[in-house]
Amino acid sequence: MKIRMKKFVIAVLLSIFLSLTATADLAKRIEAILAEPANQKVHFSIHVVKAATAETVYDHDARELTIPASNMKLVTTAAALHYLGADFEYRTKVGLCGNTLVIIGSGDPLFGDPVIDAQRKRRSGWILEDIAGALKRKGITSVEDIVVDTCVFDDERVHPNWPLDQLNRWYAAEVSGLNYNNNCVNIIAKNTAGGIAIRTEPQTAFLDIINNITPIAKGGSAIGAYRNRHPNKLTLKGKCQTQATITDLAIERPAAFFGFLLAENLARAGIKPQGQVIEKTISDRSNFKLLTQYTTPISDCLVRSNKRSLGLAAEALLKTIAAESGLCNAGGSWEVGRELIGKYLSDTIGLDRSQFFIDDGSGLSRINELTANAVTKLLLNLYKSREWQMYRDSLAVGGVDGTIAKFFYQSRYKGRIFAKTGYIDGVRALSGLCITEKGEVLFSILANKTNGLTRKMVHDIAKAIIDDAEPEPPRKKPSKLFTG
Repeated sequence: MKIRMKKFVIAVLLSIFLSLTATADLAKRIEAILAEPANQKVHFSIHVVKAATAETVYDHDARELTIPASNMKLVTTAAALHYLGADFEYRTKVGLCGNTLVIIGSGDPLFGDPVIDAQRKRRSGWILEDIAGALKRKGITSVEDIVVDTCVFDDERVHPNWPLDQLNRWYAAEVSGLNYNNNCVNIIAKNTAGGIAIRTEPQTAFLDIINNITPIAKGGSAIGAYRNRHPNKLTLKGKCQTQATITDLAIERPAAFFGFLLAENLARAGIKPQGQVIEKTISDRSNFKLLTQYTTPISDCLVRSNKRSLGLAAEALLKTIAAESGLCNAGGSWEVGRELIGKYLSDTIGLDRSQFFIDDGSGLSRINELTANAVTKLLLNLYKSREWQMYRDSLAVGGVDGTIAKFFYQSRYKGRIFAKTGYIDGVRALSGLCITEKGEVLFSILANKTNGLTRKMVHDIAKAIIDDAEPEPPRKKPSKLFTG
């Protein structure tokens, strides 16, 4: 018995020793990266834990608040799973009230999403065609007004703390109770015999475009679109030799945009709209007769939010949390959504409120604050839940897909880092899961006051987690030739 006990104690001590040695080795690797000259002024908050035991493997200012950029989407999507459930679906309904065509928005951020449509092998504009088909099957050749009901969300479509000079970018698209095509358009300029022809994708007259693009015979093409005080009145500037494109330009009043597109497409299909496109709440739905509806599972929203960092998906999820709570009198709002996310972090995850501050859902606001410790605690809670597989599948995979498809492509790392990136000016972030031969490791790396080299350093830290668990074998020395 004494011999067995002695062997057991030795085994335990050896295990502790090896664990401490591994921790010390990882610390040396990461501290060496942080000590590089390019990192001297960068503020890092880093936390690395073993997924199975929650044991801290490395800690560097893990409880220091930092701006998380798009790592805020990890919090929003986790809270959405908690409040809405893994089976939640958005349902956008199309029907008739008399001879008025009514679209009741659900807040679905992926309604007409070009990425999902491509994955499902659906044509661009298929929803518009489908609605026209549903009307034709009913023998309807004309409709009066087209009414778009967006009351599921409030009327605050632009967050007050988003940068004003970036509101025409795809990542700052307006958030509406009815969204379409990521609330964006493409603008294509073509030089035709010294003149500039303009077209939009999708094709529409919804935008008022002032064309100030200069045609050139040689040289590079570059164009931009500039807003003014009038919604969706854009001035195009720049130079165009052959063709130039503005991709994913965010538009204003997205619900009206969809209604206008629908009216145009119905007219082309031979169904004449007789009235106007109106955005209003249908308070009495007793005479609403459903024609068709379109659903989007929450799993798709998690993927678009985390894997490709679609801000609209995260913000819609935040407002949906609020709308579904029953606490909003005027539709889902940022105010109620962030209150509920804060409650989730404190009551369910067990975080002290000094560890976070929630302002928006996507991380575009610079008012958001998180600690690396808060992120790893969130990931640990998910790791132990039934939703972990769904959540893990929503993350980008190093060397495979998403925002880190072009990184971690070496065979040593490829397919073994599941993470969410984050980037706004002066901020870099990467948090998620490393799969090593010694077990799965959860990590969060948040960096503020960054520079052009910080992303590489953040990636090097993630690589160090795998390298520490699986040291590369020593290279064999070349054998000497015998010349005697």
